[in-house]
Amino acid sequence: MTSTGPAWRRRAAAGWPERFEHLTEPPAGVWMWGALDPVLPCVAVVGSRRATAIGLDIASTLGSQLAEAGVQVISGMARGIDAAAHRGALDAGGSTVAVLGCGIDVCYPPEEAALRDGIVENGCLLSEEERRAQPLAFQFPKRNRLIAALAQAVVVVEATERSGALSTARWAADLGREVLAAPGSIRSTRSDGTNRLIRDGARPFLDVSDLFEVVPEMAPSRRVRSKRSLAMPRLDPDLEQLLLRLGPDPVHPDAVGRVLGWTAPEVAARLTALELAGAVMSLPGGLVARRV
Repeated sequence: MTSTGPAWRRRAAAGWPERFEHLTEPPAGVWMWGALDPVLPCVAVVGSRRATAIGLDIASTLGSQLAEAGVQVISGMARGIDAAAHRGALDAGGSTVAVLGCGIDVCYPPEEAALRDGIVENGCLLSEEERRAQPLAFQFPKRNRLIAALAQAVVVVEATERSGALSTARWAADLGREVLAAPGSIRSTRSDGTNRLIRDGARPFLDVSDLFEVVPEMAPSRRVRSKRSLAMPRLDPDLEQLLLRLGPDPVHPDAVGRVLGWTAPEVAARLTALELAGAVMSLPGGLVARRV
């Protein structure tokens, strides 16, 4: 689609997002740039700005799966989980909406200009701030209520105990939306917030079928792959043995080699084969992890 530029939408005017009326205090109006489809179901995917590689992979995969299912992905265009979810939706040819904590004329984060352009062309930018308002800290919790209101469900992928994503989850719960959280290692501070959400009653998010189970009207009529690895070719026994030793938590190849009794070159060659098959990922510091 081609956008004609930002437009101001007053409350209750044509094009006004009706779900904002679920808020006790809806905004008086919002700037919108692009198209917010009023018919498509909407899911918010939110989480940490300083996400792990595993978290980014989960968010990107979920964004793609939702797009393939005809679901519009809502997030805040922040670094980390938000950007990964938007990008996953766009990569799958879907629609995504970014609710900004700054003015609609401001690109924040500044390095995400290409992502911003993609969202405008295949979804919508939305902000209740003045057009040139800079990204100030108090504006982000305020925009979280808009993310929660637009969505029929919220999935928190990674969050520390003080993450702003938990604010979105609280707004969603207050609005009667479904809240799901991806469980993480109890040793990872990046998952403290999501693990506590689950402890307090949020539905664990293991794959996209969990989301369609709690919001059944959102489930697509066609079958959606819930695992990226379903099409992975059959592996030889050594590769299967190596894959069984790997989990989603990063590990050094030398540690795996010691367990299996393999030399470093043997481990490296087999990890390369698994990475080419899409089964594992390389991480900073020479670490590796199995894709979820």
